[in-house]
Amino acid sequence: MIRVGTVVLLMVVGVLICPRGARAQVLVRLGQPGRATYSELHEALREGTPAALRVLAVTREAHAGPLWRRTHAAIEGTGEWNEGLLALTRLAELRDAAYADSAARLRQRIEAGRLEAPAGRDPSDLLPALQAIELERARAVKGDSVLLRELLELVPSGRYGLGEAWVIGRLNGASDSLQARFLAAAELEPKVRYLTLLGFSSDSAAIPLLARVYASPDSFDLPARFGSRASDALLWIGTRSSLRALLDARAKARKRKSYADPSLQRGGYDFLANDSSAVISRTGRWLTDWLERL
Repeated sequence: MIRVGTVVLLMVVGVLICPRGARAQVLVRLGQPGRATYSELHEALREGTPAALRVLAVTREAHAGPLWRRTHAAIEGTGEWNEGLLALTRLAELRDAAYADSAARLRQRIEAGRLEAPAGRDPSDLLPALQAIELERARAVKGDSVLLRELLELVPSGRYGLGEAWVIGRLNGASDSLQARFLAAAELEPKVRYLTLLGFSSDSAAIPLLARVYASPDSFDLPARFGSRASDALLWIGTRSSLRALLDARAKARKRKSYADPSLQRGGYDFLANDSSAVISRTGRWLTDWLERL
């Protein structure tokens, strides 16, 4: 089965507690039945547009060879950089053993400083997706439960990046484990890490918790600015239930004045107004429009 929802993994600085824009991480999902479009790579991506057709050409590719060639074209400057990154992520989904070895060699070249990229591009952008390719092969050998345990052991120390985060989001049982750890965390930093990692999972089991976090972040000892993590996660789940939950949580947040702090304003607009704009930018439509379509 071809999984259309895809994550483009770029380089992360820090421990995955910074805002999405700062961590340069992009999620893309298009054409997946029962789920809303989602893209942080495009502005209001919609099916049928030239940009959407290019995305689908990569995410629906079932063979590793063409994807690897797209990546090399991006590195050589003859192809689109973002499409090369998207191709690597699709390769991770395919779990091709031969190309996992190629990915490991390419990662080693980048880490050794022996790979040149087009002007204005950073070869290290490729590292998380290359790491994801290797981890997906490890997943095929070890199984989800073993790999999940190993990756979650990295979270308290922050010794993980976007490749690990992406794979965690795909593992069976990850959502339940992340929710439990989020609720048990006594300090802010690990709490935000677990909430952020939930944003990589499309498991609908997290919908009730995420809706509660968005409506009332202070109830979880979270500064209000981190409420957007719950919004992002609900949008990434992208089902009718998750979008309805987000719409209801927004109404509760407005009634509770959860985001009334003037310091949360940006560009002359309050937090909820900016979050509304982000919904349309990332999904191409407002929540009520999606509820009619899903």
